[in-house]
Amino acid sequence: MAKLMRKINVISRCASMYRAQNSGDNLPGIYHSYIFVIYNNPGLSQDKLAKRLCINKSNVTRHMSFLESNGYITRCTSDKDKRELLVYPTEKLNNVYPEIKKISREWNELVSCDISEEELLMFESILDKLSARAMELVYPAEDEQ
Repeated sequence: MAKLMRKINVISRCASMYRAQNSGDNLPGIYHSYIFVIYNNPGLSQDKLAKRLCINKSNVTRHMSFLESNGYITRCTSDKDKRELLVYPTEKLNNVYPEIKKISREWNELVSCDISEEELLMFESILDKLSARAMELVYPAEDEQ
């Protein structure tokens, strides 16, 4: 299993590098996962964003500062809980989203081109089980946000 996890990490890091190399917006590939979640969930709290991406809160805070200072997001204090920061996409993020989505789709096609549809479906099913179990272990008794 350790070899499998190492290989999944390699694929993830290579995907990030590919997205960064092929993105015309000069946005490092590490931020693309944030872009996907923020674009599709405007007003999500930083805490929920951290859980959704399985990234610790301090890293999310640091990455949100970068995205905010570069004009991709705005952060607002929640009306319900003043300690909670909500994240919203800006026009700049909305403009780069289609290109980032296109690059991600290209990566997925390139990396899986020699794998049959049946194999991909089986692999996705196995990864779904592994990720669900991993989430249960890290966030016990909590629903995925």
